[in-house]
Amino acid sequence: MLTIGRWGITALGLTLMTAACGSSGSPGEGERVAPIQRAPTLASEFTPAELEETVDNLVAEINKNATQPMQMAVLLKEASGFWSTVFRAANRAMGELDVTGSVLGPIEPKGDDAEKVEFQNLQLEQVVADGAEGIGIAPFGNDQTTAVDEAVANGVAVVTLDTDVPTTKRSLHVGTLDRAAGATAAKTLLAMLPPGPGTVVIHGYEDTGWVNGVERTQSAADVFEAAGYEVVVREASWEEAGETEDVDWMKTQIETADPPVVGMMGLFNISYRCAMAAEAAGEDDIPIVAFDFDPKTVDYMREGRIKATHIQRQYYQGYLVPYILYGIKSIGLDATREILAPQMVDDSRVNTGLDVVRADKIDAYNDFLDLIGSNQ
Repeated sequence: MLTIGRWGITALGLTLMTAACGSSGSPGEGERVAPIQRAPTLASEFTPAELEETVDNLVAEINKNATQPMQMAVLLKEASGFWSTVFRAANRAMGELDVTGSVLGPIEPKGDDAEKVEFQNLQLEQVVADGAEGIGIAPFGNDQTTAVDEAVANGVAVVTLDTDVPTTKRSLHVGTLDRAAGATAAKTLLAMLPPGPGTVVIHGYEDTGWVNGVERTQSAADVFEAAGYEVVVREASWEEAGETEDVDWMKTQIETADPPVVGMMGLFNISYRCAMAAEAAGEDDIPIVAFDFDPKTVDYMREGRIKATHIQRQYYQGYLVPYILYGIKSIGLDATREILAPQMVDDSRVNTGLDVVRADKIDAYNDFLDLIGSNQ
């Protein structure tokens, strides 16, 4: 059982734990047991065929070897909202692999950023002490390099997801690569813009303390600037007063920018604030594109105020990590990396890509999420 000392339940809310346990008897050394069998994924226009094929190829290679018991853990920033899909997907993969494992994340994170980092570092230390052979972790940032490297030094394979800590000795990173994601979203909006001159408002991030957010924002800005548009960036805020401040700032830009605002885009789960700002300014015709699938974003899409959104395939991030960890143990890191090559942009990063969902495809996308069991 996980114990986190003085932080415990009172500091960051109930920590959700599940076990995807193997059979009651462990196989003997080299003993062949039933091969891994994935649950079939039904076809949809949104099914990432290459990703699915890559997992199938990894399973086929693993099944050539004697199946071994394994203990693993996946540590998430939280277990609700965006992360609930990751949580379910990781558990599904562990069940298919028949490993012993836990997916851990606070239901209602509390405390400041430093407290959240310390809490997760304590979780990491504990699962290593409890015998995990592989760990997937969605870290909060580069402050966790020491904790990750200490786990690796103890012989544990570490795979990061969503946020990376690239200066560590982690084996691989799985996620939406932010430069590519920002450029993809920008090109979606670019196709909707009138000819320049004009100003594009980006609800993004510029504080270099969060590299992922900066890279996503800068790559989007580069697309618009190369096309001849002016770009202004509102740094998104998740603080309590953030929504009011974001909306007011963007509303002012809509009312005063020279040249006039011709398009808006949000790069995070609170993208719907762009539509709120346009609404507050009385502008119904500014094309807006968003990120993620927050219910408020979907509502604005159904109203026609948000034209498209870009979804990070967090289900596949959660689903891939246990398979990769098991692959590293079963066939080795190099062989696993070779199979993952179609999704890799270099020797350590796996790009799960984006789903581009236009407003008229909301219901079709919801049907797809139901197929893979990831609808929130």
